[in-house]
Amino acid sequence: MVNRVEGGILAAKGYSVASKRVGIKPKGENRDLTLIKSDVPAMVVGTFTRNAVKAAPVKWDMKVVAGGKASAIVVNTGIANAATGDEGLENCRREAEAAAKALGVERSHVLTMSTGVIGPQLPIEKIEQGIYDLSKCLVGVPYSGTAVLRQYFDGNKANAFMEASEAAKAIMTTDTIPKEIAVELELGGRTCHIGAMCKGSGMIHPNMGTMLGFMMSDICIDRELAQRMLRAIVERTFNMVSVDGDTSTNDTFVWLANGLAGNDEISADSLGIKLSDIDETGNEDIRDLAKRLTDRTSRLLDGSAEKSAAADFAELVEGLYTIMEFLAKTMASDGEGATRLFIAKVVGAPDYETAKTLAKAIITSSLTKAAIYGRDANCGRIFCAMGYSGAKFDPDKTDITMMSSEGSIKMIEQGKLPVFSEEEALRILSPDEVTAICDIHDGEFEATAWGCDLTHEYVTINADYRS
Repeated sequence: MVNRVEGGILAAKGYSVASKRVGIKPKGENRDLTLIKSDVPAMVVGTFTRNAVKAAPVKWDMKVVAGGKASAIVVNTGIANAATGDEGLENCRREAEAAAKALGVERSHVLTMSTGVIGPQLPIEKIEQGIYDLSKCLVGVPYSGTAVLRQYFDGNKANAFMEASEAAKAIMTTDTIPKEIAVELELGGRTCHIGAMCKGSGMIHPNMGTMLGFMMSDICIDRELAQRMLRAIVERTFNMVSVDGDTSTNDTFVWLANGLAGNDEISADSLGIKLSDIDETGNEDIRDLAKRLTDRTSRLLDGSAEKSAAADFAELVEGLYTIMEFLAKTMASDGEGATRLFIAKVVGAPDYETAKTLAKAIITSSLTKAAIYGRDANCGRIFCAMGYSGAKFDPDKTDITMMSSEGSIKMIEQGKLPVFSEEEALRILSPDEVTAICDIHDGEFEATAWGCDLTHEYVTINADYRS
């Protein structure tokens, strides 16, 4: 069973973190540099922006991930290190070199990530000194079977977990809340943990994952299997989020697994499947594959290796979904200037791709988002967005129902506007989470997308972003 626990990125064994302000951001007192370390080189997989304009740290991290191992992550806010040419890449190398020297790890195992304003060069000397300073005050939780010294741990887990939460705040830009989560699960009879954090509020229309995201785990898993699992779940979580339709130059999401929980390695071979059985496009839900595997092994004797591996896979899939869906939904609800989370759920589709296309068209429609902000019961805007999405459906069979904690109201019935109470509609559209259920009555597939309303404040934030 997957359970939510405390700890953020320090919930898993073998990780430590520290963050501080070094003066990258021109204003404020918030921390702007974070250093994360794994006690041992961890398996690493990741997803990156498909924007043709890729920031220097994206190019650097793609090489690190291709190498398959990561020992540390350096994250700065304030400057994106994008559109910075060769000097930007050289600064990534200098960051990695500084971390490698301070921590005693391989330079090729250091990930560097940046978020903030596009164009300026990093104040690399400040960052190099900051990395050295942070390496001396990393905070982690002691665990059995390690000789790693936790000199800044005073016996209270809450202090370490607080530092993890501070790191989640330190990576924020225009975010209004930190985004972190951790889960506990059992794999092969061993208690394992996955902790994660991300940032993202504006320039959110992921075409791979989220703005910046980190998932730390202590499980043992084959790298090729992990990469396919990550891509498959990203497609149904982060890639179903949109705040403003802009795909960032810096989108990066990485998953580290250091194996310190001691479970037997999860691999395609142990599951009796081929890697190609996992649909990286997300068109087939990986949860359906997990269910087929557990159903196939349900008749095997208790304790058999194949049955245990299938159960572990299902548990891990549930854990990853719990984390990534939570982060995706939280990111959407914290969109720049947003006052409410807007969810579009399309059901009754002939295939997943149709449902996905329709759902994303709805949450990215500026007119629909403005109507959600104004609590305007104008479902014609949702209907219109569905019509220009490019997906094939019969408008004359379509129903649209708006739902919230205040109830539900049908606003399109069989392609026509029914009689409804404006007062009731206003009440239902007023809570801070509103859902549009769009049933096209043409099959059994469905998809959910997460967005937010479009407010005056969004324009205010982005009109003077650099200042």
